[in-house]
Amino acid sequence: MENEILKTLSECRIDDKFAVGNDLVFMPVFQLSLTDVFKHKVYTPAEMTYCDLFDNSLLRYASTWAAKEAVYKAVKQISNAGLAWKKIEIIREKTAGRPHVIMHQYPGKYDISVTISHDGDYVWAIALIKQSC
Repeated sequence: MENEILKTLSECRIDDKFAVGNDLVFMPVFQLSLTDVFKHKVYTPAEMTYCDLFDNSLLRYASTWAAKEAVYKAVKQISNAGLAWKKIEIIREKTAGRPHVIMHQYPGKYDISVTISHDGDYVWAIALIKQSC
């Protein structure tokens, strides 16, 4: 019986090629860290242009930051490779559209799905990553 249980547990193990990451941003604290130095260290020019399109650009910067953090956390679960913030780019095909991830440092290495949600003072993002074969 013990061997059957061990075999079942082995078969149910999640493949090491999948990972999930998430991040929660508290807007009042995030606002304090959103300096020009931080923006230029973390965001690509395209991300800054997108965020600045909106009257409430703080929400867009926080959303993009949460998505980057979620992607970073997921990637770090399946890889020890270095990962720079600007190498994780969150893009939208249209204004306020579905977010997509471009991994400039590792093109084609990961299939990534990311979603962002916000309510009041909080922004949350989750990323599901599959390492490509």
